[in-house]
Amino acid sequence: MTRILFWLGLVFLVMFAIRTKLQGGRPPQPRRQAPPPDAERGGAARGRRAAAEIETMLCCAHCGIYYPASETVQAKGLDYCSAAHARLPAP
Repeated sequence: MTRILFWLGLVFLVMFAIRTKLQGGRPPQPRRQAPPPDAERGGAARGRRAAAEIETMLCCAHCGIYYPASETVQAKGLDYCSAAHARLPAP
């Protein structure tokens, strides 16, 4: 009887180690529950607020990086990401 319990315990430990290794060492994630019906209305309002906060992105005339329009530096009719790039000649 002791041998059977030993082998069952060993098999359990090996299976647990393999399962943990396959998951990348992370603990299992809890399952997500569906939100209650009242939360859906609030979620739509949050989505509208997030959409109103989205800002236009512009491309720097010198380096080509995209940055928020509120941070733009305009010079010579072009948009730049910084004052240093506005002073440099456009490529």
